[in-house]
Amino acid sequence: MSPQMRLRAITLDCADPLALAAFYEQATGLEPHPKSDADFAGLNCEDELFIGFQRVDDYRAPSWPDQTVPQQFHFDFAVDDLDEAEARLLELGASKPDYQPNEDRWRVLTDPAGHPFCLVKG
Repeated sequence: MSPQMRLRAITLDCADPLALAAFYEQATGLEPHPKSDADFAGLNCEDELFIGFQRVDDYRAPSWPDQTVPQQFHFDFAVDDLDEAEARLLELGASKPDYQPNEDRWRVLTDPAGHPFCLVKG
């Protein structure tokens, strides 16, 4: 029998962990980890999943949609209203790339560190 594995954490590279954690805290309402600092910050999810943000010297943001610097991964967040969620996240510091593959079904945004993420109806 193979060992049971549970996903516990997802960690994103970035230049400023506290700033990126603050963006996602405001966007999701997740609680900041009490030991967050300038090198590693995190958010606690109710289901025990941890989202971490680690400082990387000379961090290069992903370039999307071209893959000069690959995106490596992205989050999908379900929202009730795409327009409302997009407007709120843009106010928090997200950006919206010009290229949108299917704007009626989902929106591609980038966080303040350049990581792409999607808003999906749901």
